[in-house]
Amino acid sequence: MANEAGPLTGLKIIDLTRVIAGPYGAQILGDLGADVIKVERLGEGDDIRRVGPPWVIPPRDDRLGESTYFQAVNRNKRSVAVDFAKPAGGALIREMARQADVLLENYRTGTLARYGLGFDDLRKENPALIYCSITGFGQTGPYKDRSGYDYLVQGMAGMMSVTGLPDGEPGAGPMRAGIPVADILSGMNAVIGVLAALEHRRRTGEGQHVDISLFDSQAAALLNTASAWLNAGVTLGRTGNDHPSAAPYGVYEADDGYLIVATFNDREFARLAKALGRPEWIDDPRFARNGDRVKHRPELKRLVAEALRGKTRAQWVAILNDATVSAGPINGVDDMEKDEHAVARELFVTMQSPAYGTVRSVASPLRLSATPPNYRRPPPVLGEHTEEVLEEFGISAELLTQLKAEGAI
Repeated sequence: MANEAGPLTGLKIIDLTRVIAGPYGAQILGDLGADVIKVERLGEGDDIRRVGPPWVIPPRDDRLGESTYFQAVNRNKRSVAVDFAKPAGGALIREMARQADVLLENYRTGTLARYGLGFDDLRKENPALIYCSITGFGQTGPYKDRSGYDYLVQGMAGMMSVTGLPDGEPGAGPMRAGIPVADILSGMNAVIGVLAALEHRRRTGEGQHVDISLFDSQAAALLNTASAWLNAGVTLGRTGNDHPSAAPYGVYEADDGYLIVATFNDREFARLAKALGRPEWIDDPRFARNGDRVKHRPELKRLVAEALRGKTRAQWVAILNDATVSAGPINGVDDMEKDEHAVARELFVTMQSPAYGTVRSVASPLRLSATPPNYRRPPPVLGEHTEEVLEEFGISAELLTQLKAEGAI
């Protein structure tokens, strides 16, 4: 795959983002073939390089560490280390933006404009530039100047109101999702916005500002939770591992571990009842319709748990899937790595880095028959490609020497 051209081959992306949301979006563009140039802070680089443990390279007295977190969202990029707070460094970014198709940034609102690197500044020099800003709360509104991290936004944008065990159960209370959901959604929305802006530019020749916020992205992902309140005045609340609108739909225990059983309509429930050897449930007025099952959820949950006794998790997964009932194990990454379906889908990518050795990551979920994602570069060392990239942008060897002496690169 390393030599295949992706659908975005030929696009030049300036990635001025840090941590998760922006780097993840830029990685998606890189996987699709774009030339992504990651501009990092001179000396320390992207903050996420230091967020560990776990580490790819542990820190020590004379060396900063390199986190596994950084490896997750920075493949298919070249790293340039620039101090854009220095006038010469800012001039470098402006020159790169003049020749780029897209610039991604996730600084606090207004920060880059102080250095002459805001959207209004750069579009004067490159009217076709697509400038994508990713922030906690967006470019407008009373919270626009606030910083916003994933955890905070999960709480403020409704995610934690429906995540966690319900009141009255041991351990009840709001719970964050175990992955940075708001960051991931924002990175994906940034890519969607950039692709839409590229199509607009293809038709008109005009660039534009794409404004993506974690807050908007998380709120938009509430889907049925938001619709329940907006259209029925109903607050769904926390339901733990149960679905608020379907039953049985949750985590159950077999003889040797946990599995998920998910039925979303009456037909699936009938198949489940037969597979569990309880066909009488089909005509039981407590369970005949989904609304009835939700109303009698505790009793049905107890009955399903009793019916699952006596067999292993693997046995039930096989029996239920043979009966066309959605069921599967709760896997860790160590389990998923060995899962036959994950293996068949080539879900894990291995790359070799001179600095880090073997680097493994999850493959892109985008499967395109003609122009699939490709994996050309492992995550870069800080500033690994500074001279190479700047020379491509027309910076002479003499100027590079001067910039180094000034501490701009």
